[in-house]
Amino acid sequence: MKKLKIAFWISTVLLCIVPLFSASMYFTKYEMIAGFFKILGYPTYIIYPLAVLKVIAVVVLLINKGIRLKEWVYAGLFFNFTLAFFAHVMISDGAQGTALIGLVLLAITYILNRIIDKKKYNK
Repeated sequence: MKKLKIAFWISTVLLCIVPLFSASMYFTKYEMIAGFFKILGYPTYIIYPLAVLKVIAVVVLLINKGIRLKEWVYAGLFFNFTLAFFAHVMISDGAQGTALIGLVLLAITYILNRIIDKKKYNK
């Protein structure tokens, strides 16, 4: 169980780096991000709310409380990473690797979290 928890926390911290990095880009390099959003046809007014939601998602994952809330965060990050992957593929900027890494880390973290919760609540 201890090895599972260590693996869970390592993957969770690594996962949290991805949305924090993109949120920091949204706040510090707004004009560049707005250009990408315009190319994709996305409205630019969602940049700041999306950045705030990414930061909130990281906080929820690191607090590690509230099973239902965490499920919503996992779902939201899944959709965000999936859409980001295809958006980067569509504009061919070569940044789809970050979204793919996020998806892999999300899957690992989610699976480990489910295993740990199952063992914790079946005692």
